[in-house]
Amino acid sequence: MLDPSQAYDVPFEIRAGSFNLPVLKLTSDSADAIAGLLAARVQQAPDFFRHAPVILDLHELATRDQVPDFDALLQILRGSGLTPVGVRGGNAEQNAAADAAGLALLAEGKHHESHPATESPQPTPEPIRPPRQGTKIIDQPIRSGQRVYANDGDLVVIATVSPGAELMADGNIHVYGSLRGRAMAGVKGDLDARIFCLDLQAELIAIGGHYKVSENLDGTARGRPVQIMLRDNALIIQDL
Repeated sequence: MLDPSQAYDVPFEIRAGSFNLPVLKLTSDSADAIAGLLAARVQQAPDFFRHAPVILDLHELATRDQVPDFDALLQILRGSGLTPVGVRGGNAEQNAAADAAGLALLAEGKHHESHPATESPQPTPEPIRPPRQGTKIIDQPIRSGQRVYANDGDLVVIATVSPGAELMADGNIHVYGSLRGRAMAGVKGDLDARIFCLDLQAELIAIGGHYKVSENLDGTARGRPVQIMLRDNALIIQDL
């Protein structure tokens, strides 16, 4: 039994933790193609990629038995500011290559994509958008360096979002205060997602992968209550 007087001599403790991390879904094993698209995205929104941890999703490549050159891929990702931490969805050969490159092999988690049972010859139509798990509500200020992610739902912040803070949601984002950091809605590709805020001072806004940085924001919209939406692949800012 550990003497209480020696409690502070224990060098570490192991505890369970839960983190929501961005996922990079690979649809090609071409390092050149990945590098080209990533460079364009980084140029659009450099702050989004800076020091961001990311998980590599290999599901698409696993169906084609394609094994990426992980050493080249890691060099590209790290050169873009991303921090790759692991992979998921790979086959045995892909996982072995990822492990050899120093990446963690991550479990799939509790929810997977499901397919409707074929009880009748007529297929069940897919929903227009995936069901939301719920709304995540934050009633405290989001400080610089903090990242908040609403997985499969909307994010509501009833406070100020400081410069350097980051909001991410698969659905809509509502900020009942000043939005001075970064806000990314529809991060899994929902082009109908919107961003609402009472005071637009954002460093970056994004919907469904379409970005605008602070230098490109309409100056007349700053400091005003606005909603931001995507129309014809362009971000539109409207007064509330």
